[in-house]
Amino acid sequence: MKHSLQTAFRSWIGVTLLVIASLAVIYARNGLTGLDLFIQEWPLSNLAVTLASTALTWLTLGVLFYMLANEKINAGNVWITMGFFLVMFIYLGILRERFRYGDYHYYLEAATALANGQPLPDSYLYLPLWATLLQFLVPLGDQGVMITLWTINIIALATFYFLLVTILERYGFSNRFAVIIAILFLLINTPLMRTLGFIQVNLLTLDLIFVSILVYPKKEFLSAFALALAIHLKTSPAVLVLAFLLEFNWRWLIWFAISFLAIGLFPVAVNGVAPYYQYINNAFLLTQIPDTNFHDTSFDSFLRFLNPFLGIQIAQTRLMALAAKALLLAGALTVMTQTVRAQAFSKENRILNAIPPLFILMTLASPIVWDHHGIFTTLAFLLMLKRIDSPSAWMWFGLAYILEFVMPSFDFFPWSYGRLIAPIIILALMWTTLKNRTESNFFGAANTWLSKLPTQ
Repeated sequence: MKHSLQTAFRSWIGVTLLVIASLAVIYARNGLTGLDLFIQEWPLSNLAVTLASTALTWLTLGVLFYMLANEKINAGNVWITMGFFLVMFIYLGILRERFRYGDYHYYLEAATALANGQPLPDSYLYLPLWATLLQFLVPLGDQGVMITLWTINIIALATFYFLLVTILERYGFSNRFAVIIAILFLLINTPLMRTLGFIQVNLLTLDLIFVSILVYPKKEFLSAFALALAIHLKTSPAVLVLAFLLEFNWRWLIWFAISFLAIGLFPVAVNGVAPYYQYINNAFLLTQIPDTNFHDTSFDSFLRFLNPFLGIQIAQTRLMALAAKALLLAGALTVMTQTVRAQAFSKENRILNAIPPLFILMTLASPIVWDHHGIFTTLAFLLMLKRIDSPSAWMWFGLAYILEFVMPSFDFFPWSYGRLIAPIIILALMWTTLKNRTESNFFGAANTWLSKLPTQ
């Protein structure tokens, strides 16, 4: 068996070298135009994506052959390793079929504006760091920027898989249970598909948040720097700083302040302070949107839809949205206080108990909540597997999970706003399950059963 696997890996190397050599010969003889004779672009395909997904799939296959041939896969890592390859092969195949992408155009438009000394367009709703970094890629053109960000998202997905397994283990999931949950979660996940399909920055942001949580308190600087960087990419993770404040760790807070300022000075060094003023203006304009969008599942969008039916003025709607978010804030902080006091999710530190309800606040408090933002509620949902025990709680959890992660993105009022209701259900379940002083029977049984499975 080992000999056959080594032969397969050597064959993979041989085919890879042959492909590289053939491309080099074609280029040397006919230049880039010569490749057109050997590569066709299907009408409903994007050639850059096709080439990238094919190359990454082939390289991933090579890594698998290498690990098998050199006995790098053993009883201790077979679950997490096979789960990784399953997720990557499936998503590389799915994403290859897409030929149109969305939000990277907003990033590119902003980066191009900065590169040309122009103000940020009002469609750019982030702190200036991301656009500042991307302005160095502007010379690559539309396709070059797109495929670069597409590849970064694939790397972020691979990283997210391992980070999700690791953080679930930090919360007490056994390795096998964490792997199974991570695989099932990633394979059927509408917010994740939307994030990847629009080449959004969500996964990169969430990876940084998970790193910040996982390395704390052993590596305070890295934890603080990772969260500061996440905030500069997406802004909304600023809510999560509250969890770290509960630790009263002044060294972490100092490192965070230094990191946040240092990262923020980079756009200033490149483009001056004007992009920050433009960001503030864009954020204000975001709160002044008069209409609704069924893909925007925020309180603001939902309430704006009611204006023409109830004869409500837009100013009143904005006050109603603020009131709804004030209630959300009060509810999330109340639940957070109790989960910290009861050590509902972890016995380790306050951060691990405060983070789940704060993720819900972080997601729903925004003036605009696209369906792909649901990925930020990942931990809030998955950690409830430790808490829910009663049939009614399972029913509510199942409903919320289906609404948030299983249902496709669609445009039907009021059903689209299931993704507004789902996190609120989870927040309510966090509160109602506080009376459970022990972990759920399901969680304990699954952990025990999977741990006892044979390793050979």
